Amino acid sequence: MEVSNFILLALTGILAASVPLSVVWMATGGNRYRKLAWVIAFFTFDLIVFGGFTRLTDSGLGCPDWPGCYGEANPFLAHAHIAAAEALMPTGPVTKVKAWIEMIHRFLAMGIGLMIIGLMVASWVQWRRSKGRSHSPWLPTLLFFWVCVQGAFGAWTVTMKLQPVIVTLHLLFGMTLLALAVWLGGREDNLLHPMPVLAPPDAQKMADALRRLRPLAWLAGAVVLIQLALGGWVSTNYATLACNDFPLCQGQIVPEMDFQHGFTLWRELGKTAAGHYLPFSALTAIHWVHRNFAAVVVLVLGLTAWRAWRLPGLHGAARNIALVLLAQVLTGVATVFFNFPLAIAVLHNAGAALLVLLVTMINYKVQYQLDLVRSPRHEAEAAPAGHS
Repeated sequence: MEVSNFILLALTGILAASVPLSVVWMATGGNRYRKLAWVIAFFTFDLIVFGGFTRLTDSGLGCPDWPGCYGEANPFLAHAHIAAAEALMPTGPVTKVKAWIEMIHRFLAMGIGLMIIGLMVASWVQWRRSKGRSHSPWLPTLLFFWVCVQGAFGAWTVTMKLQPVIVTLHLLFGMTLLALAVWLGGREDNLLHPMPVLAPPDAQKMADALRRLRPLAWLAGAVVLIQLALGGWVSTNYATLACNDFPLCQGQIVPEMDFQHGFTLWRELGKTAAGHYLPFSALTAIHWVHRNFAAVVVLVLGLTAWRAWRLPGLHGAARNIALVLLAQVLTGVATVFFNFPLAIAVLHNAGAALLVLLVTMINYKVQYQLDLVRSPRHEAEAAPAGHS
């Protein structure tokens, strides 16, 4: 890629970041740092949803090189190359529309990366000015490191021709980036609006309830992560319609399945590790496992929401988890029942990102409230109330 095109590409990324950064900078009232953290979380969620749209429209190779498009900064400049590829294969991976979808995804990712750099720099400056009294800047620094890793996997997704394990890891790292951004946003929220101090014996009851809820909340995060990996594996292997009925699969409870080839990780798209075409029974195994593990997700997240529903500060997150979980079940079934419509498939991807966001929020709130109840400041402020 020529230096001039690389500079133009970088300027496009700066432009993508400048609009939300300007909005945050010009905002009045509140903490600009906190607002930037939540803007990053919002755009990361958008990036994940648009990334799902990119994958579902087969636009991942719309520009078959990286970071530009046929060495150019945008599809306008690469028009001749795109037109030639489209003329050769009108329904192939390279078309004008697919090229723009892929490049918009990259522009959005570059904008988020630049916003994270701004957040990290601001956090270190703030920390040094306060002489260590403000929040540690290591979480924003981890966010920066993670977006670099995510960018590398985005590049490998293209250069390794949509190899399933790379694309799935790219999805998982994107979801992790969202979780880190939400955790940071939650930390800044509680710094600006700390929770009220509870008096004994309410504080002790709250602490006991939170201790019982914490392992379940972490388990909820773990099963969501596993289901995301399984769902990503379904999508990247194009196994969505391997089971075209519900609740049965190909008219059977346990159809013919090839787990060995289906869950061999290091292989090309549509091929076995030996280079042969992937048998349909392998796709069936991939879909069947994702579908059935959904029951575990519903059970664990439903129980988590039910336990959190009655606790102060967690009711809203618990209610939202229950609603999104229901929507995920409905969109998952509808994707199969209606033969994989794009809009419903994108909604299913968005629901998965929302579950990551909500489960992260509930884990953060549980940990924050536990730390608050056990802090010496809480005990000192609660003591007079306990004797009144």
